[in-house]
Amino acid sequence: MTTAHRHTRELRAVARHLGRRRFLTATGAAAALAFAVNLPAAGTAAAAELDTGKLAEDPFTLGVASGDPLPGSVLLWTRLAPRPYEPGGGLPSARVQVGWEVAHDARFTRVARRGHITAHPEFDHSVHVDVTGLDPDRVYHYRFRAGRWTSPVGRTRTAPRAGARISDLKLAAVSCQAYHDGYFTAYRHLADEDLDAVFHLGDYLYEYAVNAVGGARNYTDRRLPAHFNRETVTLEDYRLRYALYRSDPDLAAAHAAHPFVVTWDDHETENNYAGETPENDVPPEEFLLRRAAAYRAYWENQPLRRPQRPAGPDMRLYRRLRFGRLAQFDVLDTRQYRSDQAYGDGWQTPGPESEDPARTMTGETQERWLLDGWRASDAVWNVVPQQVTFARRRNLPTPDFKLSMDSWDGYPASRQRILDGAQAAGVDNLVVLTGDVHVGYAFDLKEDFDDPSSRTVGTEFVATSVSSGKDGAEKPANWDNLTRANPHMRFYDGRRGYVTVTLTSERARADFRTVSAVTTPGAPVSTAASFVTEAGNPGLEQV
Repeated sequence: MTTAHRHTRELRAVARHLGRRRFLTATGAAAALAFAVNLPAAGTAAAAELDTGKLAEDPFTLGVASGDPLPGSVLLWTRLAPRPYEPGGGLPSARVQVGWEVAHDARFTRVARRGHITAHPEFDHSVHVDVTGLDPDRVYHYRFRAGRWTSPVGRTRTAPRAGARISDLKLAAVSCQAYHDGYFTAYRHLADEDLDAVFHLGDYLYEYAVNAVGGARNYTDRRLPAHFNRETVTLEDYRLRYALYRSDPDLAAAHAAHPFVVTWDDHETENNYAGETPENDVPPEEFLLRRAAAYRAYWENQPLRRPQRPAGPDMRLYRRLRFGRLAQFDVLDTRQYRSDQAYGDGWQTPGPESEDPARTMTGETQERWLLDGWRASDAVWNVVPQQVTFARRRNLPTPDFKLSMDSWDGYPASRQRILDGAQAAGVDNLVVLTGDVHVGYAFDLKEDFDDPSSRTVGTEFVATSVSSGKDGAEKPANWDNLTRANPHMRFYDGRRGYVTVTLTSERARADFRTVSAVTTPGAPVSTAASFVTEAGNPGLEQV
């Protein structure tokens, strides 16, 4: 065992030890976080059962969601919170029986499946229903009931059979929704799109404080509780922050309209953390406790299945989905297993530290899983939803350029192993979906980024933010430098919105959808640009 591995194991032991000490006398963050690591599993606590007939307020204030569609099943989610801005959602520490229904029609005249599930206080009264026995490639409607209350109706769909030949598939990619930076207007438009699935690529929430007027939202008709005006650190902090975000009507509308496939980036826990290394100088065991709290709250508030449920500070989020023979989606986690950033977190001159072949963005196990999955794939399109910019991105068109150490540019050997693995596996149509940077990009992925004439081996579409960065601009201040420094960059736009991608057996088309403002609600949406890449002939052409 290496010294690094031994140190990591010792840190985890300390974190779990602190988690078992349910009655710490110490003060500070470690004491506050200890409960997050080792909460009892649902059903192990002796919580009483709540009489749902006594529910005096609507418990479905956070809406409904579905996710991770499979050919015969889909995951349904809701969380009971009659008073969402209060700890525990305004419910006592008691079990609640929740009914659910899945139907072929929105009026529920033809019910396909129904049942009951227990909402446990240990999981903040969230429920995750893995509905099986459904038909493949079919639209369904669903709802929940608790006492006399009925949830909003959600719409979802199952995936086609693994070997099915389907004509087309339309998805959307979204990322980065800082509540305090503006309204989630893009989600209102996204809810109206005709989509098979939405891929959320990270920064679903931000750990930063949200003041009483909602930051840039500048509420004049209400005030947010003071407990939102601090950084999220404890499990209760993260749970309350999800309640704030989930109560947004535009986000709720998008979740109710489409199944989501989610993965995280950094802000769901802490800005720019890398593996077990925090952003700031806090004790490593304390950060693991914070990570455990963040991971648990993430699972509680997302439409994820039981295999994704965290164990302390660890959570297996990378996973694979298939849509017939048209597309395979390999969803990555580029935050939990990565090496610490070289030379700090920002834009730096590359050097021996960043170019060390031992550095990894994915960790060895996830990298092997990805490459093995490609070797077994018979899909027309191999799509990789992940977090940070994959293509090389120089900041200046001069020899003194710098690169982002938090993106794949800070891990070039890791990126090259991925590209070499795709070529060795015979992946002809590689599409990378990315978030993080609050702008929209379209890149040709080059065999040699130093040679613009080298072979194009894939395509990257970067979804701009939903709200992070406030309103943005069509041409950010560095637009000229970045476009001249990176000839493989085919598009760059700094406004808010999302990207839709339509796949057929012949081509992939990306439409970059932008809104004019997010600091005021209700802005219209338009298409900033559209690009296509042909199957078997990588390279972007503007429509």
